[in-house]
Amino acid sequence: MTLATLRDVLQPALAGGYAVGGLVCLGWEDMRAYVRAAEAEGLPVILQAGPSCRKHTPLPVLGAMFRALADSVSVPVVAHLDHGYTAEECRIAIDSGFTSVMFDGSRTPLAQNIEDTGRIAEIAHVAGVSCEGEIGFVGYSEGESSRGTDPDEAAAFAAATGVDAMAISVGNVHLQQNHEGGLDEDRIRAIEAVTTVPLVIHGGSGVPIAQRRALAHGSRICKFNIGTELRMVFGAALREALASDPQVFDRVAILSQVEAPIEAAARAALRAIGPEGGVAR
Repeated sequence: MTLATLRDVLQPALAGGYAVGGLVCLGWEDMRAYVRAAEAEGLPVILQAGPSCRKHTPLPVLGAMFRALADSVSVPVVAHLDHGYTAEECRIAIDSGFTSVMFDGSRTPLAQNIEDTGRIAEIAHVAGVSCEGEIGFVGYSEGESSRGTDPDEAAAFAAATGVDAMAISVGNVHLQQNHEGGLDEDRIRAIEAVTTVPLVIHGGSGVPIAQRRALAHGSRICKFNIGTELRMVFGAALREALASDPQVFDRVAILSQVEAPIEAAARAALRAIGPEGGVAR
């Protein structure tokens, strides 16, 4: 088994000057494609169970799925809870075999966010699990607006909570369907100047690929969350499969046709932010 914690994969990334992909999962077909992509590229991968995924499949089932997939490959695989909003969600994830939990208190005042995230980080660390926190709310495309991360608040948050990774708001937006956004590199540098914690970009699909690559290789950003662009590939492949045979009805036959396109897209996403020239095991 190659199951790893978030710390296990982000510390080598930080030292080696690259980033790891946090790929957002919704079902067996995409998560299996993601580990196959990671194996083909010789790169670690973070399988992420976010709120949409958890609405569809219970955490104990997802934990078993992630662990089974980690067992099937030789590269490090992180079983990660994305956007856990309560301590209970994080506890269930830990009990279900997740190796990393992200507690999102970014909508709350700084003091409360620090207190709540610090408590979750302590619980996680006692269990041998990593913890990611978020400081400075990252908004949603056509939804809530982002609140940029204040560097001084980021420094206080990192020092007080003991998180293994820190998600920041620097122009990134969840669910963005194009690469026209771009990140505020001045703000990133200001945050880097006051903390040593590996940094995380949520809403990575909206970041131009060239900027993703440059920041992965030239900043403390060690994790890019990528979901929307991969879901778009899934949707296009699914529509093509259905259009090619209007009589098909078997879900296995239909979904088996979407895995190859998703795997190819995931390979490209992982490779763009991975180590220069290659393999990181």
